[in-house]
Amino acid sequence: MQATEEAIRSVVQEVLSQLNNRGGYGSAPAGGDGDWGVFNSVDQAVAAATAGQQQLLKATLEDRAKALEIVRQICDTQAEELGRMELEETKIGRLDHKIEKLHLIKSIPGMEFLKTEAVSGDNGISLTEYAPFGVIGAITPVTHSLPTLACNFINMVAAGNTLVVNPHPSGAKIACEGVRRFNQAIYQATGLQNLVTIVGNPTLETADEIFNHRGIPLLVVTGGPGVARAALAAKKRAIVAGPGNPPVVVDETADLDNAAKSIIIGAAYDNNLLCIGEKEVFAVDSIFDQLMSAMGRHGGFQLNAQQVAQLTSLAFAPPKEPGGHAMLNRDMIGKDAAVLAGMIGVNVPAGTQLLYGETDTNNPFVPEEQMMPFVPFVRCRNADHGIELAKEFEHGFRHTSMIHSRNIETITKMGRIMDTTLFVQNGPCGAALGNGGEGYGSFSIATPTGEGVTNPLTFTRFRRSTTVGHLRII
Repeated sequence: MQATEEAIRSVVQEVLSQLNNRGGYGSAPAGGDGDWGVFNSVDQAVAAATAGQQQLLKATLEDRAKALEIVRQICDTQAEELGRMELEETKIGRLDHKIEKLHLIKSIPGMEFLKTEAVSGDNGISLTEYAPFGVIGAITPVTHSLPTLACNFINMVAAGNTLVVNPHPSGAKIACEGVRRFNQAIYQATGLQNLVTIVGNPTLETADEIFNHRGIPLLVVTGGPGVARAALAAKKRAIVAGPGNPPVVVDETADLDNAAKSIIIGAAYDNNLLCIGEKEVFAVDSIFDQLMSAMGRHGGFQLNAQQVAQLTSLAFAPPKEPGGHAMLNRDMIGKDAAVLAGMIGVNVPAGTQLLYGETDTNNPFVPEEQMMPFVPFVRCRNADHGIELAKEFEHGFRHTSMIHSRNIETITKMGRIMDTTLFVQNGPCGAALGNGGEGYGSFSIATPTGEGVTNPLTFTRFRRSTTVGHLRII
């Protein structure tokens, strides 16, 4: 690849400047039926993405790298505008974190993951390279509509794929706007068209069409239990980022101030919309009250038993049938802590990020993956009891779990018992994705299908080329 990162950034800035000088984004290139990748039907979107993928395979790696950098730059330089648009449409989460998630796109890995592997010996040489699947069908969630789409774009296009997106209907406008901006800037810089296409009016029916379309060999789904089950039932390979209910265990050896800060950073992030976010805490009895006090020092507001009961009654309705799930009040998802407190007549100090309170395990906030800035705290006899409860209420999703402890044996025991894709010790959940910890990030954590934190290699086919008796030059 000949282009340096500085050269790519220069090209991107020039293109964005030209587009801004022309007063925005105009019509699609000649011969295109869509609005810069936004189509009315799945068939149109798949046909355009198929043509785009053929063009991508013929293009230089330099142009592919430009396309990835353009998406990173748009997300980074236009984060405030796009983040505000997403919040205005979805009406869930926090503006500062909507903006931050778009800034994080610049760190999503790309073509550097695709390294040819070689084996040589007496019988010649074999090369293993990483080939694209073709057109990938992607389902994106309302919780992180544009960030998930942009992250998928970088990972998938880096590997030589294009993608057709069926966004969550409540986040479709911002997803479509992102697709338009990406495609036009990429076309202006490289001539490449429709590296990502999207269904402008997504429905359950259009999602089903994508699941069953003959032109789509691979599905990538980020969403709740229903869409995850539908993807797994499709008659093709699916990479599925399914539900989670991440527990936190805090034992008697923990640094309680660090534990409190970490829980608040993770659980309050975008008002607890993250699938990896801390959803319930199991703390040993000997340090329970001290931990509750520490939470108050670091931006949390403690609800008393009566207030917890009031909030619970608003957040959940009884199950429709015996043994079923409590019915979540979706109007409360992603609302600010102050808004939730106001609903039960409580005024919280300015800057309150998270509500918390003591419950038992019968409270539906414990077993349900609620996505709001309230975290239930449950007393445990000891660390083993806490791990036992964490295992029970994570429900075997094997998604994410956290522990705060200085005891290496306890940490090791929990890691083995939980068997989660992400396991964080002594930090907030985001540390597992490079936000305060080591490693790369992604907005799709494929737990049910086992791929884990997705990256460009996730979306490739391994191909081997063998030359018999030659090309070994030593």
